[in-house]
Amino acid sequence: MTTAQTRIPPTELTGIFGSVVKVAARRMIGRVPDSMGVLAHHPALMRASMGIGRKVDALHELDRDLASYAVMATAATIGCSWCLDFNYYKAHNEGLDETKARLVPAWREASAFTPLERDVMEYAEAMSLTPPAVTDELSARLLAALGPAALIELTAKVAFMNMSSRMNVALGIHSEGYADSCELPPLATRSGAPGTDATQPDAPRPAPSAVVGSAA
Repeated sequence: MTTAQTRIPPTELTGIFGSVVKVAARRMIGRVPDSMGVLAHHPALMRASMGIGRKVDALHELDRDLASYAVMATAATIGCSWCLDFNYYKAHNEGLDETKARLVPAWREASAFTPLERDVMEYAEAMSLTPPAVTDELSARLLAALGPAALIELTAKVAFMNMSSRMNVALGIHSEGYADSCELPPLATRSGAPGTDATQPDAPRPAPSAVVGSAA
């Protein structure tokens, strides 16, 4: 269920493309989310965004679990509850490790992740700060562990999630119950910046210096 009103009222999805989107949404969660109605004001942008998203998601140089943790860590850093909810639901549907996926928002306090997984999420966080704070040391560790193609793909997936998350937060698009539709346990929580809704104030958010300098 939508937790708050969007800043631009949703409109009706029309035409062949709109019909396809509505059918797909109803199959997934039983209704058409408000987020789709917001983007329906600009159908060309909606098609372009969904098209790029599908193409980026289909890349396969990077391990799927690592990609899932990276995009969820990005969404948690920015504060996009819609992106966290959808990607948790997506991890469940694709047979990924949903127990770990549930812990991504609090990955620094969780013991379940490997050093490589922690490096991937630190990279996602560092990329998502303003200005980006990726260090040479972190990049070198990931290059050695993943290779150039997978590191480039990781960077692209985090960049696309930054675009999606920041658009959703700015437009007031919130979690719409994707995970609830599968009766998944709730995500772990972390504190967020003022105005975000993806996290709860029960764990301190690391300062940018901690994000940059933390060990894997």
